[in-house]
Amino acid sequence: MEDAVPRDAANERRLHPWSWLFVLLQQLKQFIFPLVALLVFGARRGGGDGELWASLAPVIGIAVLVILAILQYFTYRYTIGRDGLTVREGLLHRSRREIPFSRIHNVVVHQSLLHRLFGVAEVRLESAGGTKPEAEMRVLGLQDALALEDLARHRTQEAPLAASEPGAMPRAEGTTLLSLSTPEVIRLGLISNRGMIVVAAGFGAAWQILPENMIEQFFRQGAKQAYGYAEGLHLGWLTGAAGGIALIGIALALVRLLSVALALSQFHGFRLTEEPRRLMVERGLFARLRTSVSRRRIQAWTLHEGILHRLFGRRSLRIDTAVAEKSGQQDMRALKDVAPIAPPDACDALISHLLPHAHWPRNDWQPVDASARWRLWLPSLAWLLPVTALAAWHLGGWLWLPGLAWMAAAAYAAHRQARRMGWTLDGHLVAVRSGWWSRYWRFAEIDKLQALRLSRSPLDHRCGTATLWLDTAGASGISAPLALRFVPEAEARAVHERLATALAQRRLHW
Repeated sequence: MEDAVPRDAANERRLHPWSWLFVLLQQLKQFIFPLVALLVFGARRGGGDGELWASLAPVIGIAVLVILAILQYFTYRYTIGRDGLTVREGLLHRSRREIPFSRIHNVVVHQSLLHRLFGVAEVRLESAGGTKPEAEMRVLGLQDALALEDLARHRTQEAPLAASEPGAMPRAEGTTLLSLSTPEVIRLGLISNRGMIVVAAGFGAAWQILPENMIEQFFRQGAKQAYGYAEGLHLGWLTGAAGGIALIGIALALVRLLSVALALSQFHGFRLTEEPRRLMVERGLFARLRTSVSRRRIQAWTLHEGILHRLFGRRSLRIDTAVAEKSGQQDMRALKDVAPIAPPDACDALISHLLPHAHWPRNDWQPVDASARWRLWLPSLAWLLPVTALAAWHLGGWLWLPGLAWMAAAAYAAHRQARRMGWTLDGHLVAVRSGWWSRYWRFAEIDKLQALRLSRSPLDHRCGTATLWLDTAGASGISAPLALRFVPEAEARAVHERLATALAQRRLHW
C-alpha cells in the first residue's frame, strides 16, 4: 500500500446521491416564510396576468432551489489523504480547500429522522475560530460518514489508510464516562426550562408573522369569554381565585411536560465516552448526534446547580471549546454538555478524572470583601424603591408593606450570595463560585487563559476593591463570567501579577 493517497480526480469522491434532496430541504427552511407570504398574499391580488405570475412565483422559486441543489451535488468533490482533506466546489466560482486533520478540533455526525430513513448522515468538521465549519458535508452514506469521523478523530502520521476507504468500519469506542437512563433524562426535563423557551419563541414568531394586533385581539377575546363564563357561574371571589390559580398550574404543568418531551428528544441515549485525546458524546431519540472534541480544546468549565437541581440532588457540567461558531449564535450540535444532569459526586468525579491537577472539589475558597453584601443589594434597591414609592402614591400607602418585604428578601438574598462568593488559585487552576438561589462554579486551567483585565469602578475606589476578568477562547455568550469580583485591591493586584507572570512564561494550550 502506498504511503499517501494521491489527491487527483481519480480519487475524488462525491456526496451521497440523495444529498441534493437534503440540500433542498435546508434551503426551503431558509426561504419558507418568503415563499408562503408570496403564495398567500400574491393570491389576494386580482387581475389576469398579475394573478397568474403571482401563483407561479412560488413554483419558479422552488424549481430554482432544486436546480441549485442538484448543481451542488455535481460540483462538490472531496479527496481523503493521509494528512488531510481536500474539498472542491463551485461551478462558475470554483474553490479548493485544504483541511489538515491536525486542524480539525470538533467532529459532528448528525442524523435526523429523515437521515436515518435514507441511511445517510451529515458531517461537520470544525476548527478553532472562524464563523463557519471548515467542511460541512450534506450528506454522506452512514458508513462513509462514520469512517471519515473515525479518521479525523484518530489523525496521526501512522493512521492506517484503510479507515479512509468507503464503507470502512470505525474503531472500537472508548471508555464510557457517563450515560443517562430514561428516568434521568426525564429529571433533566423537569429541571430545565426548555419548554418555556420554546413557548416564548413561538409567541415571538407568531407576533412577527401574523397580522398586526391579531395576537392582542386573540388574548383580549379569550379573556372576555373566560370572564363572561365565570360571571355566569356566579362564583365567589375565593372560588374564582382558586380557579385562576388552577389554570396557571395546568399551564405550568403543560410547559414542564413539553420540557420533558424536548429533553427526551435531545438527550435520550446520552453517552459520554473518552479516548486517549478526545471526548465524544452520542445522544438523541429521533435525530441522532455524535460529536467529539479534542480534550486540549476545552477552555473552561461551568458547574451549575439551580433550585430544582438541589430538589432532585443533581448538577450539570458544561464546557467551553475553541471551535468555530456561527456569528452571534450558539450551535446546538456542538459538544457543550459533558454532564447534562448527574449527581454531585458524579460531577466531581468527572472533573477529577478529566482535570487530575484540579484537586476537585476545592476547600480553599477565598472570601470576597464584606462590602459585597450591600453592593449586591444595590441593583434591586435601585428599582424597588422608586417603583414602590410610585405605586404607593397612586394606589395607597399600604403598598409599602409588600415593597419593604421584597427589599428585605432582596437584602437577605444578597447577604447569602456574598457569603457563597469566593475564588481559589493554585499553580494549575483558577476558579470562582457564586450564586445562592442558583449556584455555579466556573474554572479554567491557567495554561488556557488568554488575557487578564483589572478594573475598578467608582464603588471599587470607594471600598478599596477591584475586579479581575479572565478571558479564554470560546467563552462568548456565557452568562457566568470567569471573574474575581469584590476582591480587596492589594489581593487583586497580587493575583494579577502572579497570573501575568505565569502567562508570560507558559505556552498557551488551546
